[in-house]
Amino acid sequence: MKTPDSFISDGTSAILGLAVGDALGVPAEFMSRTELRKNPVTGMRSGGAHNQPAGTWSDDTSMTLCVMDSLYARGIDYADQMDRFADWLWNAGNTARGEVFDVGGTTRRSIFRYLQGTPPLECGETAEYGCGNGSLMRILPAALYAAAKRGTPALDDWSARIMHDTSSCTHAHPRCQMACGIYAAVVFQLLDSSSALEAAVRTGVTSALEYYRKKPAFAAVFPDFSSLAEIGQWEEPRVRSSGYVLHTLQAALWCLLNTSSYEECACRAVNLGEDADTTAAVAGGLAGLWYGKDAIPPDWLRQTAKSGQIEEKSRRFLESCFAVPSPPQDAGLSHRGE
Repeated sequence: MKTPDSFISDGTSAILGLAVGDALGVPAEFMSRTELRKNPVTGMRSGGAHNQPAGTWSDDTSMTLCVMDSLYARGIDYADQMDRFADWLWNAGNTARGEVFDVGGTTRRSIFRYLQGTPPLECGETAEYGCGNGSLMRILPAALYAAAKRGTPALDDWSARIMHDTSSCTHAHPRCQMACGIYAAVVFQLLDSSSALEAAVRTGVTSALEYYRKKPAFAAVFPDFSSLAEIGQWEEPRVRSSGYVLHTLQAALWCLLNTSSYEECACRAVNLGEDADTTAAVAGGLAGLWYGKDAIPPDWLRQTAKSGQIEEKSRRFLESCFAVPSPPQDAGLSHRGE
């Protein structure tokens, strides 16, 4: 693993990469690939289905910031995470411009259950129809936290438990949990810069698959993920970009492996269409981690809402992962007056 200073820099770039990718994709959400071929996204735009100003990010970044704030303030505390999700949903905490405009049904129902008294780890849906990408899109801070605390380049029972439980607050199906675990395993490998990109991704995926192969709880969904071992060789027509969690993970890894810069990766993800913002957020987090902040086009970063605050929060969070004693309790960026 990297030195703490290098880890903090790369982790901050990852969170920024997620937010910028999300903002790039918001105007293209729900658009078809055919439409985007005619008018591809090459930079920040306004408008789209949500009619937002250029640089506005969605629930992907909002919930990522909620997880990050919670880990900073409380460590592993799923009730605190759910409290922050509820504050986002009801009070527009951690939003780009004081408005919540894009909420998945599975996420919304899980927050409602929590507010009605259900324990946080029992709030997530377990049905097949609940296998959306709403936990994968926000798992990055948990992966970075686990990597910093454990210093391990591979998924193990401790780190996998954090990914699974973080997912289960809203998405408790084993397929969603496993997607989060595999994504984390790729993050762990990208943090170990001794490998080339393709080798790092391949090692992350294959090591995670070996881990899950031995876990009976994931036997039913394990075959779904075998495709990831060869995802880099797929032709674009085979890549789906819907809100289904497996599609999002496949598309994000495919974009990362079939491009050679942050800009190219984020644009490729957005122009796949459908759930464009989430695909670009998930891919953008990996690309930001690998290529670094300086590879994110400065104009995109400048236009991304609250990018300076996101960078400051991310750095503070990552520094706290190496700090002893634990950081102070009040970690949130207040939405009031912003």
